[in-house]
Amino acid sequence: MYNHDKTFPSDRLPLTQTDADFIERFDHFVLHEVANQDDLDDRTRMMAIVATLIGCQGIDEFQVILPVALHAGVTAVEVKEIVYQSVAYLGIGRVLPFLYATNDMLTAQGVELPLPSQSTTTIANRLTAGIQAQVDIFGNQMQDFWKSGAEETRHINEWLAANCFGDYYTRTGLDHLQREMITFCFLSAQGGCEPQLTSHAVANIRLGQDKHFLIKIISQCLPYIGYPRSLNALRCVEEAAQQSK
Repeated sequence: MYNHDKTFPSDRLPLTQTDADFIERFDHFVLHEVANQDDLDDRTRMMAIVATLIGCQGIDEFQVILPVALHAGVTAVEVKEIVYQSVAYLGIGRVLPFLYATNDMLTAQGVELPLPSQSTTTIANRLTAGIQAQVDIFGNQMQDFWKSGAEETRHINEWLAANCFGDYYTRTGLDHLQREMITFCFLSAQGGCEPQLTSHAVANIRLGQDKHFLIKIISQCLPYIGYPRSLNALRCVEEAAQQSK
């Protein structure tokens, strides 16, 4: 069970004076009901919450939660990889403040930047490596996906393979299971991406992160994105589970 000081550091303490009854109920919900709902380990829980806060643009809460995630065992490399990968799903316009906030937090904690590079590809081989990552995650039907579709939009499928998968999924620091889990969080948190959310729920299930695991992830992230997007995510997981039978 979490305690208040561990989960809500001093940044949050003024609210105990100005909004005492709200904080009492929020604390009880998050620290007792939600945190004790399942057996998800703290590192996975915090990685999911960090990704979710980027997805829902919760920069203030992100700055509160990030030191908690680091304390729970999420490494500086893992945090940076979560932030980097989010660019493919939210765009740099929405992610840049989170990158700056992460750098500020890591520097304040004495982490020397830049961190060691996690890149494993070059500009020359990123497309080939990205296609392989797509195949590993989604199946052999992705082998030629990069050159499919109408001619005028085919370049976007190629970018998806080379940039989204070739530039990010091929990096070390996170494995495919972790990357698919955080992608699920990016998509569920921003909303309006239900077709993609269902596809990535299928990918999670294919990799062994089953329906019950995804429900745990949704449950732990619900306080940060609210009920409507959480219920949409649950529906997508149910659709994915039916497709995966």
